[in-house]
Amino acid sequence: MSAFIPVNEPLLNGNEKKYLIECIDTGWISSEGPFIKKFEESVAEQVSRKFGIAVSNGSVALDAAVLALGIGKGDEVIMPTFTIISCAAAIVRAGAVPVLVDADPLTWNMDVNQIETKITKRTKAIMVVHIYGLPVDMDPILNLASKHGLKVIEDAAEMHGQTYKGKPCGSFGDISTFSFYPNKHITTGEGGMILTDDPILAEKCRSLRNLCFKPEKRFVHDELGFNFRMTNLQAALGLAQLERLEEFVQKKRAMGASYHALLEVTNGIQTPIRKTDYADNIYWVFGIVLDEEKGYNAEEAMKRLASLGVGSRPFFYPMHLQPVFKKMGLFKDEVYPVAENIAERGFYVPSGLAITEEQIAVVSEKLKEVLQS
Repeated sequence: MSAFIPVNEPLLNGNEKKYLIECIDTGWISSEGPFIKKFEESVAEQVSRKFGIAVSNGSVALDAAVLALGIGKGDEVIMPTFTIISCAAAIVRAGAVPVLVDADPLTWNMDVNQIETKITKRTKAIMVVHIYGLPVDMDPILNLASKHGLKVIEDAAEMHGQTYKGKPCGSFGDISTFSFYPNKHITTGEGGMILTDDPILAEKCRSLRNLCFKPEKRFVHDELGFNFRMTNLQAALGLAQLERLEEFVQKKRAMGASYHALLEVTNGIQTPIRKTDYADNIYWVFGIVLDEEKGYNAEEAMKRLASLGVGSRPFFYPMHLQPVFKKMGLFKDEVYPVAENIAERGFYVPSGLAITEEQIAVVSEKLKEVLQS
């Protein structure tokens, strides 16, 4: 059997080692080092934002964003049910209530047509989460936010280098966030960033990131903050990655094109759509949704792939089905059929930046073998 093909492997063959050695040689390894500011400014410039605030991961970026906007007890935030738990957790931890909408069956993003019916007098914000490779249709959301006086949080964790109608993802709404986990187009190992054009929001996020130290009296605190700081080592890694973002985007789109070519006549599956009216797919991952007629679910397909030496990962599990939220009494009797279907039948195949054309061909053949069995 050939070597196991992992679901993700990052590319770290640029200036990463050079910049990390510089950190070690200079002694700047903590959150005080010069690469932090360089990385913040570079990411902000890349997405046409005024301010970037580097943090320890994408999940805490959402926590800080929610708190900085003043979202708290009694407030409601509209968000997709089909996403990672970090999004809902940030809202719940702030004392607010997530209000869910179902997914679009083609893009797998939140169905923007369902949002307005969920707006109440308690709605404070809309949290947009771009899923898997295509951005959410932003214009309707921005129009709704303007009409109803709502804040917009844009979770662009998976969208490094993607655009919506030519404008960078991460540039929309009051505040936006990125993740730099190893499976993202840009990685810092662990890490995240908050972006905004509002200097007051930026300063609030910086304070929350750093234990709410007072500039004039360091160990006197008026508020409780967190240690959400990114290290200089991580920022050095991220800066080297950012230098190659355009190349990485091209590699991802080439990967998507190869999978499409090899799987286009394969029966029994839904593959990602190549483009919408507002964006070409960036293929953060290459997702597969099994047709109901297959007679088995994603979990079974993934087991079969693993036995053939191919890694995979399940799709997100919807928020309204999460046991932790059920125990809190949230989302009682709520049903979102699209999200439930793609969570049950959806998974993604190896999609990392280091994947080769040979590996893509092997994965495609093994997937066909699974589907025919």
